[in-house]
Amino acid sequence: MQKIIKYFLIIFILLNFKAFAKENFFQEAKILFEEGKIEESKFLFQRNIVFNPKDSKSYLYLAKIFESEENEIEEEKNIHTTLLLEPDNEEAMYMLIDMKLEKSDIKKVEELRDKFKIICNSLCSKIDSIEERLSNINVNNESWEKSYQDFNHRLWITIYTTYS
Repeated sequence: MQKIIKYFLIIFILLNFKAFAKENFFQEAKILFEEGKIEESKFLFQRNIVFNPKDSKSYLYLAKIFESEENEIEEEKNIHTTLLLEPDNEEAMYMLIDMKLEKSDIKKVEELRDKFKIICNSLCSKIDSIEERLSNINVNNESWEKSYQDFNHRLWITIYTTYS
């Protein structure tokens, strides 16, 4: 009977230690991130994910780290994982919109913007910025198309007059 109690006690202590370790890794990583110690915080966020693979905040911070490292592939993977685990995470949604705006992916931005309008609480002021940047992309695309058409027209005129 005493062995059973000892086993339960050991299991209880290990489970509590694991729960403490999960929180401790994230908190420590966040502090290091805020202090600008990127590599150390990156390691601890990754370690936290090992203990708690459903911690969306760790993935979000990793996305921020990869953004600062200009590693778009890993940044986007971590943003998508954050949104998979927490679809209403407005910060991750805004980061993804920003990435798609940089790539001029108008359709995806419009889709994400509509979702963002529904979930925004603290970042609603960013909607105007998204709209403005989106309209600038549309204007640039229209002017590019016009320039291309003008160029194409002039090219055909030149070819026609040269070989006629």
